Amino acid sequence: MEYKEVYESWLANPYFDEATKQELLSIKDDENEIKERFYADLEFGTAGLRGIIGAGTNRMNVYVVRKTTQGLANYISKQNAADKGVAIAFDSRRMSTEFANEAALCLAANGIKAYIFDALRPTPELSFAVRHLGCTAGINITASHNPPEYNGYKVYWADGAQITPPHDSGIMAEVKAVTDYNEVKTMNRDQAIAAGLYQVIGSDVDDVYIAQLKKQVKNPELIKEYADQIKIVYTPLHGTGNIPARRIMKEIGFENVYVVPEQELPDGEFPTVSYPNPESDEAFVLGLELAKKVDADLVLATDPDADRLGVRVKDSEGVYHTLTGNMSGCLLADYTISQIKEKQGLPKDGALIKTIVTTNMADAIAKYYNVNLIECLTGFKYIGQQILKFETTGVGTYLFGFEESYGCLIGTHARDKDAIVATMALCEAAAYYKSKGMNLWDAMVAMYDRYGYYKDDIKSISLSGIEGLAKIQSILEALRQNPPAEIGGYKVVSRRDYKKDEIVDLATGETKPTGLPSSNVLYYDMTDDAWLCVRPSGTEPKIKFYYGIKGTSLADADEKSEALGQAVLAMIDSMM
Repeated sequence: MEYKEVYESWLANPYFDEATKQELLSIKDDENEIKERFYADLEFGTAGLRGIIGAGTNRMNVYVVRKTTQGLANYISKQNAADKGVAIAFDSRRMSTEFANEAALCLAANGIKAYIFDALRPTPELSFAVRHLGCTAGINITASHNPPEYNGYKVYWADGAQITPPHDSGIMAEVKAVTDYNEVKTMNRDQAIAAGLYQVIGSDVDDVYIAQLKKQVKNPELIKEYADQIKIVYTPLHGTGNIPARRIMKEIGFENVYVVPEQELPDGEFPTVSYPNPESDEAFVLGLELAKKVDADLVLATDPDADRLGVRVKDSEGVYHTLTGNMSGCLLADYTISQIKEKQGLPKDGALIKTIVTTNMADAIAKYYNVNLIECLTGFKYIGQQILKFETTGVGTYLFGFEESYGCLIGTHARDKDAIVATMALCEAAAYYKSKGMNLWDAMVAMYDRYGYYKDDIKSISLSGIEGLAKIQSILEALRQNPPAEIGGYKVVSRRDYKKDEIVDLATGETKPTGLPSSNVLYYDMTDDAWLCVRPSGTEPKIKFYYGIKGTSLADADEKSEALGQAVLAMIDSMM
């Protein structure tokens, strides 16, 4: 059906409630809005749904959540895994509680037990719960750091990672096969509980999750000695991190923790920020104000679902420095791997895992410690996939994994980014370096001296709607048709096309496969360890241009990064 026919069918169908119909009637004279809401079904991105809350097939609402869950239930049944159940978590966003409950009741109506958390929980705990409870899958209702009008629906598989092939395409096919909303199953909550198909979980999982995190502490004696000398400002940005982050810091020994009061409590409107992204300077305004009042050593911010951590650290002059996701990831990677080496020795098959858009400093760290460097596609699910491979083959030992978008995982208790364990580890690292007479900024500078002055950045262009999606595809195709030989004064040495599974050496013309799954991503290796990667976002209506350079000093790196950034912007302008 055409989008207008689908719109009319929603108005006529008694399945949809009166509030939904009134919302749709309010846009009856807005042709473009009707088209945006009904031209397509909301589709899976990185690992599920993410979209604007509202009525329509291309929006997040209880009907789309039920339909998606029915497809997931059908897939689980076909995998003969219905008896294992599904864990469900949700964050502080608008409609998160309702969406989680609707998903649980749909599963129950399909004979699949739902384990649903009693209140909001961080994404990494959902990942942990899937494996801890022996579930076949997990659902997390969150839109991470998106603006308040968004919500999402992430799907996890039995290994605790977000879905990867073949499960992602298999689930999506089942969701698409559900074409009649009237066929979607649901049931009464009391009946589901009575049937043993709806179980509320909470502290029983929390306690085991926190215990697993504490196993990753490398230097408890240093925490005991130096924790009282370290002051920490923390903000959960109105999300799920408040209770678990504060709990883990307190239980390992950090008492001087100051929580930003205006951002402490859950609030899906995120009233203190335009959007709750720890990558944004705006997210740290209140935290830095508090930090200066209490003379804090570090300022930490978790995003609403607490899988990503933003960091500011104070130097010896009292100046607070931003640690990007690449910087904090490298700092934690170096600390974690160095301490494993010191305490027990590094395994011969130890591996540091990063995504293709993550800094080349990770490669230098892996080389320094003589461990394997594994590169995978963007999305932490691919890092989780590598951990599963290690476990199933018996070859490879996970040491650390991270991506540039402020996410890492220490340990294998979860299979997704974990800002709670990262918070714990960063505080521990502060105590460790304090014992050496250093602060975390000193540690970062020492890494630059050792590995090189790497600097990485990103330029993003938002292109929403049908026209925006088409423009994103046209930019990528234009680059394929006319690949650049030089970018910002750097000569392109090789180019990778992950959609074609091809790497081309420009000097020899030799081609070889990327070795990674097909993805609409282009990558350019350039002289002097510079690089550029172009990919559409999996979670937002954006096309992203990631780039990195290597300088001879902090000032030189800043200058080179700025110049390459300007060249990237010029490239973008030429294609718009």
